[in-house]
Amino acid sequence: MTDDVTMERTGFVADIVIHRGPANFFDADVLRRVADLGERVSTEDDIRVIVLSSAGKHFCAGADFGSGSLADDRDRAAAEIYEHGARLFDLPLPIVAAVQGAAVGGGLGLACAADFRVASPATRFTANFTALGFHHGFGLSVTLPRIVGPQRALDMLLTGRRVDGTEALRTGLADRLVEPGDERTGALALAEDIAALAPLAVRSCRRTLRAELAAEVRAALAHELEEQRRLWRTEDSRIGIAAARARTEPVFTGR
Repeated sequence: MTDDVTMERTGFVADIVIHRGPANFFDADVLRRVADLGERVSTEDDIRVIVLSSAGKHFCAGADFGSGSLADDRDRAAAEIYEHGARLFDLPLPIVAAVQGAAVGGGLGLACAADFRVASPATRFTANFTALGFHHGFGLSVTLPRIVGPQRALDMLLTGRRVDGTEALRTGLADRLVEPGDERTGALALAEDIAALAPLAVRSCRRTLRAELAAEVRAALAHELEEQRRLWRTEDSRIGIAAARARTEPVFTGR
């Protein structure tokens, strides 16, 4: 096991932790490790709930499109990321995400793969894809409207604006609001509350409510990736990604 992803057990709760601070960018290997651990603990009788958390200042800034395999072969790398990301939706256990700092782009998608999100007023949820010049991904076509409703999802995806934890709680994007720095503690507390209940009943209720979600996400991922591949070849995408890395404002051309 790499040090990028670890797991800690507390009672009936398994906390899967990403260690790629400060931004906690993911790649296919990180998501593979998260999914592998999730699948493993799902077969163990002493684990009833999964917490997904990250070490450092931010929950997850998604994928770094300007470096590593994503810069060398973006199409292939993104397909591998989505392959392992989709596995999270197949896990039978409830997942609680501890979202501190920024959950941006694919990081927002990762947070929305969980059943619950615990945030603070300092948390920032951002679907920044249009600011980068390409289509959103990580199944957000399905998960975000399901969580906040179609119109709020449209607002977030088209404007790319930041949604803080207070607004997220009001819209349902966050399920619990805690003090800054207490996001992981709050997530563990919620997970322990769920884990104290009848585990067969919890799994059964969750299975009913999420029955079609994994299949819907996989279909959405195929479309999202097709659109991303097309738009990554545009001038606007080049401008948007370069501006994000340089921390400047992009000026798009529509080409």
